[in-house]
Amino acid sequence: MIYNRQTKKLIDDKTSISLKFLYNTLLGRLILKLVTNSFFSNLIGIYMRSSLSKLKIKKFIKKNNINMDEYVNAKYKNFDSFFTRKIKEGKRILSNNNYDLISPCDGKLLVYKIDNDLKLNIKNSIYTINELLRNDSLAQQYKDGYCLVYRLCVDDYHHYSYIDDGKVLNNKRIKGIFHTVQPIAFKKYKVFNENNREYELLKTKNFGNIIQMEIGALGVGKIVNRNIEVFKRGEEKGYFRFGGSTIVILFEKDKIIIDEDILNNSNKDIETIVKMYEIVGRRK
Repeated sequence: MIYNRQTKKLIDDKTSISLKFLYNTLLGRLILKLVTNSFFSNLIGIYMRSSLSKLKIKKFIKKNNINMDEYVNAKYKNFDSFFTRKIKEGKRILSNNNYDLISPCDGKLLVYKIDNDLKLNIKNSIYTINELLRNDSLAQQYKDGYCLVYRLCVDDYHHYSYIDDGKVLNNKRIKGIFHTVQPIAFKKYKVFNENNREYELLKTKNFGNIIQMEIGALGVGKIVNRNIEVFKRGEEKGYFRFGGSTIVILFEKDKIIIDEDILNNSNKDIETIVKMYEIVGRRK
C-alpha cells in the first residue's frame, strides 16, 4: 500500500519564547511549579469560559490556520465554546470494515513497542507501564504489546472517540499536574507520569482489552468524558477543554498490525499527522 501522509519531526525549534523561558531557565522552572498546578489551570479555565475571552477567537484562528469550513457554524459566547466546537457531519469518514484500526482523534501519532520489562522510551525518557497506570497487575497484560501516543495541538479538533464496539470494564482518574505536551517538556520531565490523566480499561470486539487514556496538559482546565458503560465504534468518548493534550492507547501482544509508514516514522522520532477515524492499522 502507498501512503502519502503528512509528518512532523518531534523537535522544539518552534517552541514559543514563553515555554523556552519556563523550561530552560532557572527562574522559569521556579515559576513552572506554580503554573503547572491545578489551581493555575482552573484560573485559565475560568477566563476561557468568560465573555471576555471571545476576543481571542479570530486571532487564534488566523495564527493557527484553522479551516473553519470543517466546523459547524455557530456564535461562540466565549473561547471555551469555540475550542470545544463540533465538526460538520461528513468531515471525518468512518471505515465500514470493523477490522480496520482507526484513530480516536485528530493528532500527531507516535507508536512504541512495549518491551518485556514493560518499558517505553519516549523522547529519551524511560516510562514504565506500571508508572503510567499505577496498577502492576493490569500493566502485565500489555507486555510486548503496542503503545500509541496521539499528541493533540491547539489547532486540532479536540473531541475523541472509541475505536471499536465494546464495554467499559474499569476506569481510573489519577490526579497530577499540567506540563505542556510540547517536545521541550520531555527533556526534563516524565510528562505522562506526572500529568493529570484518566483511563478506562475497555473490552473491545476486535482488538482485545485495550486501555484508552486521556492526559491533560498546560492550560487544560478539564478532561470531559461521557462515562458510558457500552459503546460503539466511532462514538464520541469525550473532549478536552483549552490547551494541547494527549491520548494514549495500549494494546496487548499480537492484537494489531500498525501501518508500515507509521512504524517507520516513529522509529525516526517523526510524528505522523492523522485525523479522527483515519485507518492506522488493522486487527492481526
